[in-house]
Amino acid sequence: MYANRYLPFIGRLLIGLPFLVSGLSKLAAYGPTTAFIATSALPLPPPLSYAGAVAVEIGCGLLVIAGFRTRVAATVLALFCLATAAFFHTNFADPNQIFHFIKNLVMTGGLLQVVSYGAGAISVDSRHSKNSAS
Repeated sequence: MYANRYLPFIGRLLIGLPFLVSGLSKLAAYGPTTAFIATSALPLPPPLSYAGAVAVEIGCGLLVIAGFRTRVAATVLALFCLATAAFFHTNFADPNQIFHFIKNLVMTGGLLQVVSYGAGAISVDSRHSKNSAS
């Protein structure tokens, strides 16, 4: 019974924290990150792609953890994972790239569960829906 209350929060924390940490690490490594982005086939220039990636990872990571606008944030992160897989991890001759491609698909699946089922009881979204009903 209590699992239904706490597990969604733990799940959001475990899926949101890696995005938050990844975004913060990009902030600390502008040069290497934009150089890596330049090696991809992304249609945007590296500085713009860098800014977008940092904003998505930090912003949506925090939103998912807090459970605020969770379905929208999880949708954005799911699309981000698919784009990352498609633009950065398609060298299937490299086992490491295959691993990262599959990891991104797995994260997309977890995020789609959040999109489908929402944030759960311990979330800002839940507090908002209770306040709206009053």
